[in-house]
Amino acid sequence: MAQEEEVSEYLSQNPRVAAWVEELRCEGETDKHWRHRREFLLRNAGDLAPAGPAADGAESGSRARQLQQLVSFSMAWANHVFLGCRYPQKVMDKILSMAEGIKVPDAPIHTTRDELVAKKG
Repeated sequence: MAQEEEVSEYLSQNPRVAAWVEELRCEGETDKHWRHRREFLLRNAGDLAPAGPAADGAESGSRARQLQQLVSFSMAWANHVFLGCRYPQKVMDKILSMAEGIKVPDAPIHTTRDELVAKKG
């Protein structure tokens, strides 16, 4: 649980980041899924997360696109881990590299269609 404690401590020390990332949670997302997807978002947010005083203008188009891409990658990763979804290899390589170091100890184990066919063959 050290990983969870590190994230919680970081968020308690950075309330603007905590509020920002909480806005990215999907309605109906379970606590378990959110806990890990939130870590994915925080590890990869870079300068997308708020750092200093609140900005007085709207997000730039480029920044908004980068944030949307990050959210999309985080959801693809969570879908892969928790639901067994697969994506084109380029996407899988990207999300797995972005998630490097994130431990999901109680993740379900999924059997792919190709593995099922190979067992019957």
